[in-house]
Amino acid sequence: MPLKCNAAPMIFTLQSDEADERPVYLTGNFNRWDPRDAAYQMNPAGTNRYELEVDNEVLPERIEYKFTRGGWENVEIDRFGNITPNRKIQKKRQKAEDHVERWRINWGPFKKEFFPIVEIISEDFYIPQLNRTRKIWALLPYNYHQTDKTYPVMYLHDAQNLFNEGSAYGNWEIDKKMSILAEYGRGDVIIIAIENGSEDRIREYMLDNDSITKNAEGKKFIRFLADTLKPYVDQHYRTQSEREATGIGGSSLGGLISIYSGFLYPEVYSKLLIFSPSLWVNPENNFPQMNFKNPYNIKVYMYGGEQEGSEMTERIELFEQTMEGWENSHSLQFDFKTSINPEGKHQEFYWSQEFPRAMEWLYYDTTEDPKELAAKAESVRNETS
Repeated sequence: MPLKCNAAPMIFTLQSDEADERPVYLTGNFNRWDPRDAAYQMNPAGTNRYELEVDNEVLPERIEYKFTRGGWENVEIDRFGNITPNRKIQKKRQKAEDHVERWRINWGPFKKEFFPIVEIISEDFYIPQLNRTRKIWALLPYNYHQTDKTYPVMYLHDAQNLFNEGSAYGNWEIDKKMSILAEYGRGDVIIIAIENGSEDRIREYMLDNDSITKNAEGKKFIRFLADTLKPYVDQHYRTQSEREATGIGGSSLGGLISIYSGFLYPEVYSKLLIFSPSLWVNPENNFPQMNFKNPYNIKVYMYGGEQEGSEMTERIELFEQTMEGWENSHSLQFDFKTSINPEGKHQEFYWSQEFPRAMEWLYYDTTEDPKELAAKAESVRNETS
């Protein structure tokens, strides 16, 4: 980055063991840990070697940093695939020479010992509100049966595209991504995955829009989730049943029905995971909601890709502005985190990449060192094994 003063710059030098065409970025406590900050892209300086001069004035006295290949899903790891601790150096040293053995690729490699326990709640779970059945899954933390802990819960739509092989569209690989979060000490969440109704999907994920589908069933489906499924899950699993520990989410129409769920049942959900929502269905953003005497706070993680078309990112921005404008006149108060991927398309691959970031922000939102959290998780695993 351009130098701003005459003080000698700090020089960061990196040697990588792996040949890799992806650019290398420096990130740390000087740029809010942005893993793909163009101002901190390193310059090639030989075979698998990189260098960057950083203005001395922008650096704190005690520097903490890491190297990435353009995102936390592509961060440095050791030769065994383990998380590396933050690198630390005093600014007065003026030069840092480092070595990276391996790099993650789209969050991999994934460690089997941290994979969640996958259970089928029912092949034919009855939906009394719609008089039909549905297959529903539970993904439990890897050490669920070795502890007596209670866990927060995330309800996710379109289970056919969330994990398992064979989906026509690919999948989010949430089992693998939850193993990564568990490795970082951030995987203590139960996932309830609800399969969509195939030919009934559009009707179930819509409220009222005769131009899209006749006889929309979204209100009944939302009632099923809150009034039937959630009580069953809370009864049969060690959940934290309060709203502060409960979230709902999905992508596309699954994201849209999650917005409706959160707005109509804010006493049930406090966290919304909304990926590439079909906001074109309701361009006026006139979402229905219940009014309560005391306001409910809702955390909303919004994601969209600039390559999705249909004005996805513009609609997300307008949605956020509209919701924030509600706060003085409605009973919902919002805490937004919006992530826009310039390369993102309307595909499971991109939702898969974003999933760990969303879960971490919704359920942890912490600046604690991931290495320290990973050590805590390892300690718990050793105690229960």
